[in-house]
Amino acid sequence: MIIAKTTPLKIETDSVISSDAASRSITTHNKKKKVTRVFRPTLSPEHGVLLVLFGSFLTGAALAQQWTYTTTIALICAFFALQAEHPYIVQIKLRKSLKPRYMLWAVVYSAIALFLAVWLWFQASVLLWLYILAMVGLVADAISVIKGKHKSRVNEIIGFAAICLAAPLAYGATTGDLNLEAMAIWILNTLFFSSAVYTIKIRRKKTAAMKPGLIYHGVAALIVFSLYIFNYLSLATALSFTVAIIKLGTVFGFQDWYRQAKFHAIAIFETRFALIYIAIASISLLPAHLPPR
Repeated sequence: MIIAKTTPLKIETDSVISSDAASRSITTHNKKKKVTRVFRPTLSPEHGVLLVLFGSFLTGAALAQQWTYTTTIALICAFFALQAEHPYIVQIKLRKSLKPRYMLWAVVYSAIALFLAVWLWFQASVLLWLYILAMVGLVADAISVIKGKHKSRVNEIIGFAAICLAAPLAYGATTGDLNLEAMAIWILNTLFFSSAVYTIKIRRKKTAAMKPGLIYHGVAALIVFSLYIFNYLSLATALSFTVAIIKLGTVFGFQDWYRQAKFHAIAIFETRFALIYIAIASISLLPAHLPPR
């Protein structure tokens, strides 16, 4: 009987071949994984901005007192414009290296939003002014990121103002016109949603002072009152801002809980007040009686 002997050299060679095959397999798998990840859509992680967008849009549609196919197109346009902002800002933060996934979806979202915006512009040329304001907001946001002030109060208020342009967009796309009442709703929405900047900042030690919040809400209330005095807002619509004042009073009354509660609980707290405001503002803009069919 002849017994085949395996030499140490053969064993070592087989081991190297097996190791190389495994390495190639892992490399191929990683490449496929990276390619798959690139094509995975990016979505804004801040879900609160979606509430601001849809809430503002709803108030604009309520002011128009009708919903047409152009209203739906405007909503889709606003949604993709908002989604385009996130990958652009992330890429600016990581500007030392190109991130294909973020650049890809920034281009895709922007292309969709731009196509719909141009189509809406042909239907209502007055919307161009809203596009300009939105671009100013995006540029200001990008500059703030570069300077490391992305989370500053001023930049966050500018961000809310840009998102709240959804209100006059809904009105303009639906009616084909813009008026001072639509811009007043934009200002009202901006003032309300921006109030969250001052309540959320209370949770941080560096920005825990109460005075800035009191000053902001006082000035905002005066602006809303002025819009009512000049008949740009109805009394019921103007009073919807009292939801922000009540929220601020609640935060002051339960400071310890607000500062120590988990972020999920605070998100629910802020969302409930936002929904109450959206409901009051939207209903106040609707006609007293529905038009006959």
